[in-house]
Amino acid sequence: MNDPVSPPVTDVDPRLLEILVCPLTRTPLTYDRAKGELVSKAAKLAYPIRDGVPIMLPEEARDLGS
Repeated sequence: MNDPVSPPVTDVDPRLLEILVCPLTRTPLTYDRAKGELVSKAAKLAYPIRDGVPIMLPEEARDLGS
């Protein structure tokens, strides 16, 4: 049974993680598998992954706060 609140867990190709950077800070991202997000610690933003595609738009990112 799928939980409608939790995103489906998908793996991100490690080669993709090597080249993707935060569009605001140009710093590396980390992958949060449990939440299905790419996290920019420098910008304190989490970019969603939808249908296996990282959405690298700051306006779509979740604010991680201070």
